[in-house]
Amino acid sequence: MGRAFEFRKARKMKRWSAMSKAFTRIGKDIVMAVKEGGPDPDANSRLRAVIQNAKSVNMPKDNIERAIKRASDKSQGEYKEVLFEGYAPHGIAVLIETATDNNTRTVANIRSYFNKCNGSLGTSGSVEFMFDHTCNFRIPTEGIDPEELELDFIDFGAEEVFEDEDGIMIYAPFESFGAIQKELESREIEILSSGFERIPQVTKELSAEEAEDVEKLLEKIEEDDDVQNVYHTMKE
Repeated sequence: MGRAFEFRKARKMKRWSAMSKAFTRIGKDIVMAVKEGGPDPDANSRLRAVIQNAKSVNMPKDNIERAIKRASDKSQGEYKEVLFEGYAPHGIAVLIETATDNNTRTVANIRSYFNKCNGSLGTSGSVEFMFDHTCNFRIPTEGIDPEELELDFIDFGAEEVFEDEDGIMIYAPFESFGAIQKELESREIEILSSGFERIPQVTKELSAEEAEDVEKLLEKIEEDDDVQNVYHTMKE
C-alpha cells in the first residue's frame, strides 16, 4: 500500500475528535459552500460534497437544513480559510487549516499555543511544501473492484485506490477533485464522503517523551473552534 493508505490508517486511530467538533467543522463548511455557490446542492458541487460528509458522521437532516438556511441569510458572516504553518518541539512541522470570521483572534490564539508549548509559528510557505495536498473519496464496496476502478480513474487523476473497513478510498491530487466527483456521479456511484488532506512527504520518529511534547501542542490547536484540520510530520 502507498502513503495515502498508511496516512489514513494512522489518522483514523486518533483524529476526528468529538462529534460536536465534527458538527461545528461541517457547519462552517456549509456556510462557505453556500456563500460560494448558493443553497441548491444540485447546482453547487461543493455543497453537495459537504452534505455527503455531514451524513457520513450522522449529522441530523434538520441540522443540515438549518445550516443551509442560516448560511443563505445575508446577515450571516463569512468565514475565511486561513492556513497557518509552524514547528512543534523536536523539529516537527505543523500545518493548520482554519475557517475564521476574525483572523486577528485566530492568529493570536494559534501563536499563543505555539509559544506555550515551545514551538514557533512560521511564515507563509515555511512548511507547506513538506505536504502533498490531496483529495479523497469514499465509496461503497458492493459490486466494485478496486483494481478495475483504479485503472478506470487514472485518467481523472487517481493515484491510489484501496479498500478498508469503511469502503473503497480514492486518493488524488487536490486539483483532481472536480473531475473525479463528476465522473463518479455520472456513473451513479454513491459518494459516501469526500474531502481534502495534506499528507506529509517525510515523517520523523520521536521517542515517547518527545511525542508527548508534540501532542500537547496538537491538542491545544485542535481544541480551538476556528481550527478545521491539523497535519504534522511526526510519525504516528
